[in-house]
Amino acid sequence: MKKIYFAGSIRGGRADAALYARMIDFMKEKGHAVLTEHVGHLELSLLEQGKDRDAEIYAQDTAWLRESELLIGECTNPSLGVGYELAYAEGLGKPCYLFYDKTRTQLSAMLTGDPYFHILPYESEAELFERLEGLLAGL
Repeated sequence: MKKIYFAGSIRGGRADAALYARMIDFMKEKGHAVLTEHVGHLELSLLEQGKDRDAEIYAQDTAWLRESELLIGECTNPSLGVGYELAYAEGLGKPCYLFYDKTRTQLSAMLTGDPYFHILPYESEAELFERLEGLLAGL
């Protein structure tokens, strides 16, 4: 069992929240601990994430990044926070696997140009889960 930090957009937009939930459930079904399973909670609201909690959120998320063994991110929806988490994880030497729907977006050159990141594009949800299963099987 690996401790996984799952990164997905919260304040950058929740359009993919249901997909995040399915990915997190899948990782848990495969026996892994997802430290950030709240990212997939459909009821998580942008409004609930008030600035009065920002320091607490930063402290908790960076603690989870330090505790994790790897980061898996769904990066279709651009997010400043996810970008920061990726850089933080890279600085810690944590392996980072980035999924994105290439029919909907193009990743930043700061990600695709950095050989540190394992980029896993997909064109359908079926392909995403096939690639995720392959990744998890190799851990």
